[in-house]
This record gives sequence, structure tokens and C-alpha cells, in this order.
Amino acid sequence: MRLQQLLSVTRKAIDGFGMIEEGDHIAVGLSGGKDSLALLTALRELQRFYPKKYSLTAVTVDLGFPNVDYSLLEDFCVEKGVPYKRVETAIADIVFYERREKNPCSLCAKMRKGALNDAVKALGCNKVAYAHHKDDAVETLLLSLIFEGRFHTFSPVTYWDRIGLTLIRPLILMDEADIIGFQNKYQLPVAKSPCPADGRTKREYIKNLLKSLNKDHPGTRERMFAAILSGGLKGWEDFNPYPRRPSGPG
Repeated sequence: MRLQQLLSVTRKAIDGFGMIEEGDHIAVGLSGGKDSLALLTALRELQRFYPKKYSLTAVTVDLGFPNVDYSLLEDFCVEKGVPYKRVETAIADIVFYERREKNPCSLCAKMRKGALNDAVKALGCNKVAYAHHKDDAVETLLLSLIFEGRFHTFSPVTYWDRIGLTLIRPLILMDEADIIGFQNKYQLPVAKSPCPADGRTKREYIKNLLKSLNKDHPGTRERMFAAILSGGLKGWEDFNPYPRRPSGPG
């Protein structure tokens, strides 16, 4: 995938779900994975010509795993001209060593989100951008169906009135395969996850299940995403694929 394609799909989601308004200060959750690096790239490049002016700050939540080098992320942000903030926490110690959670993902995600939101508010941001893509939405739907018995996935835009923050997911219309292609083409500085549970989660099981289904029945992933768009789920019903907007590149 070329940069122009990344910008086109990202802008379609931003415009279609009304994610960005004039004067927004958006914090980009930068984990060091391919998705967050692609998201920061897209929002930075769109910033150059998007008709609604906004500012960006990249924020990394340091979970406290030893020997993790964040210099590549800092260098990446300097190259892009985006301010960078690293938030130090002891989440890894709490989850894996103090509490010894058998299923650590839920607690880790909750604590990580709390640390990120606190940092975002302190920086004066009014929005935070997550790098979830189309595959993430479908996998979350399958997780909910199989393990919770409900038809549910996250929303492209969520307003947290308790803390006065809006969460946006600008890559929500993007295929993971295209992000992998973008990563390979532009040599994004992807960092390996230090988490000991990486690759051994329910989400990884669902990811492999979806791959198998899509291999045996081509188009399964797209049909499931179409069901999300048409299923009346909160936040998804607002999608307008052909919004009126000022002319410009992308």
C-alpha cells in the first residue's frame, strides 16, 4: 500500500464518521506496533492539507517491562515533526508479578487506558486516536459472539463524558493486510511486543479462526464487516460514505 492509499482510506473514515473538528488536539496512542505507526503517519500527512486544522501529540504508555528501547519511537516522531510523550508506569509489575493474573489482558488494557487518558488530559488534548482497523473490529465481534453471547464491537467514535475525551479510530476502514504492506514498503520502525502473553490470548485464537474461515470461505471477513456496518450497532449507524466536504487532496 502506498501513502496516498493510506491517506485516502483514513480520510474516508474520518469524514464518514465525523472524527475531526476544527481546533482538535489529538493524542495518538503510539505503542510501537505497525498499526500505531501507520496511524501517526496518516494523521501527520493529512494534517498538511486537511481543511479542518488540528494538532497532534504522540503518547506512549511504558508498561515497565525491562530493557525496552523507545529511542526509535522518539526518532520517528522527531522525523515526522510530532511532539512525543512517554508515560512511565509499573503496569507490568502489577499485572504479571504482584497479582500474577492468569488472564492478564483485561486488567492490563484497563490500566493502560487509564494511564493514557490521564496523560492525554494533562497535555490538554480533547481527543485520543487508537489504531484499531477493520480486522480488529471483526475479531472483536467474534470474541463477543463466542465468549459473551452478544452482537457487539467497539464504536468508531466514543465520547467519554466523565473525563471529557473523545476516542476516534481513523483506521477503522483499513484492512490489516494493507497496513502490513505499508509497513514493509516504508520500513516503519516496528518494535516487538515485550509482553509475555503476546500470541497466547483469546484474541490471537480468534484471529487464527478468522483466517481459517476466510480461507475456507473467501469473503467471510468482508461480509462480517458489512454486517457490522448494517447491524445498527451504536456509532456505526452514523457512517456516511459520501459526506460533503471541501475539495482537497486525498
